[in-house]
Amino acid sequence: LLLAFLSCVLAGEEDVLELTDDDFSTRIAELETALVMFYAPWCGHCKRLKPEYAKAASTVRDDSPPITLAKVDCTEAGKDTCGKYSVNGYPTLKIFRNGEVSQDYNGPRDASGIVKYMRAQVGPASHEMKSLEALEKFLSDEQVTIFGFFEKDSDLKSVFVKYADKMREKYRFGHSSADDVLKKYGEKNSVYLFRPKHLQNKFEDNHVEFEGSSSGDLATFIKSNYHGLVGHRTRDTAQDFENPLVVAYYAVDYTKNPKGTNYWRNRILKIAKEFVGKLNFAISAKDDFQHEINEYGYDYVGDKPLVVARSAKNQKYIMKDEFSIENLQKFVKDLLDEKLEPYIKSEAVPESNDAPVKVAVAKNFEEVVTNNGKDTLIEFYAPWCGHCKKLAPVYDELAEKLKDEDVAIVKMDATANDVPPEYEVRGFPTLFWLPKDAKHKPVVYEAGRTVEDFLKYIAKEATSELKGYDRSGNAKKTEL
Repeated sequence: LLLAFLSCVLAGEEDVLELTDDDFSTRIAELETALVMFYAPWCGHCKRLKPEYAKAASTVRDDSPPITLAKVDCTEAGKDTCGKYSVNGYPTLKIFRNGEVSQDYNGPRDASGIVKYMRAQVGPASHEMKSLEALEKFLSDEQVTIFGFFEKDSDLKSVFVKYADKMREKYRFGHSSADDVLKKYGEKNSVYLFRPKHLQNKFEDNHVEFEGSSSGDLATFIKSNYHGLVGHRTRDTAQDFENPLVVAYYAVDYTKNPKGTNYWRNRILKIAKEFVGKLNFAISAKDDFQHEINEYGYDYVGDKPLVVARSAKNQKYIMKDEFSIENLQKFVKDLLDEKLEPYIKSEAVPESNDAPVKVAVAKNFEEVVTNNGKDTLIEFYAPWCGHCKKLAPVYDELAEKLKDEDVAIVKMDATANDVPPEYEVRGFPTLFWLPKDAKHKPVVYEAGRTVEDFLKYIAKEATSELKGYDRSGNAKKTEL
């Protein structure tokens, strides 16, 4: 098995064209369409991408029109080339057409995603199938396919062609006017969405027919049906799945274990069928979404699926009982009936909170921040963040100076607590100013980070003038 695995990896590596400063310009000019990975051997992200990239190269090796996947080592033989194309980070991927940069590659980083994205870059937006045999081969690929049956030109065909051209990088399109294809499906002017064979099941049709007429109708149709009753949610498609959403995390792997993957998915499908239109369902590979699993307080998922959910309000819920069809059904019913307590990731509430800087955790956030009756400055930080550590003594001094004012200075570890959704925290530290009468409208603090900067801002923005400082932030003189 090990030898077989190594041979597969090596075979894939052979399909990736290695370019250097000496031959880059001449070789790349010979290629109709090429994806080039500029990398460094020591780069962790590059190491993770490498096997996926090799697998993709092997898959498209015999494609027509041709697609080539190439790589350039920016630390050795390709230094000058990487400099020429302004490569500042690794890996950097660019699409070349006939020797010229066409665009930066911002697509998926898994093999199937790379293949799908690059195939969308070549040839027509919709692939014409000239026979039933060609269509059957086309549909054997493990991708959702949007397919048009057109005996002749029509308004629907015009809508289909224009939409395919617009969405060629996201979806896979095909069409046919061949007699045997039209006869097989009994269609002359229609559009189908075909589900890939590995996701077909007895709980939903293998294809769905479009019944609208406009481009907007087609967009809605595809969005509503693309992932089916229980979608395979990957890192690249996660944004497609909207709340309310139930997700089952387990060893999802359609390459190595499709039968085992569908064993659990079919059980989830049975329940999903009961709740069509009420909430969405998905399965996700536990290894790809460990960060999400951690958000629910779990470090490990066993052999059976871990089921969690997010409500329309983005509240989190966990199915605490062991997975079974009955337990899943009860969990979903209780979720819809609002009988479940939301899961809140939180540190313990501090036994004492008497220091000038108040400590907020998820469980006391309402008390310490939202309903404290004071103007509030809150810092969301991470314990490992260098800028946060630098700010800490400044923040402590600020809180000491304002301890007798009607202002609360608060901090919260955003890595150990759920941050309320109205606070958009994308980096650390992130600070918000909350006027006491408008706590529902947090204002991002973007001024300086010295004690004086904070004092000037708070003095100016405070609901009532501070006792110890004027509106300019100057200390008031104490009368004897």
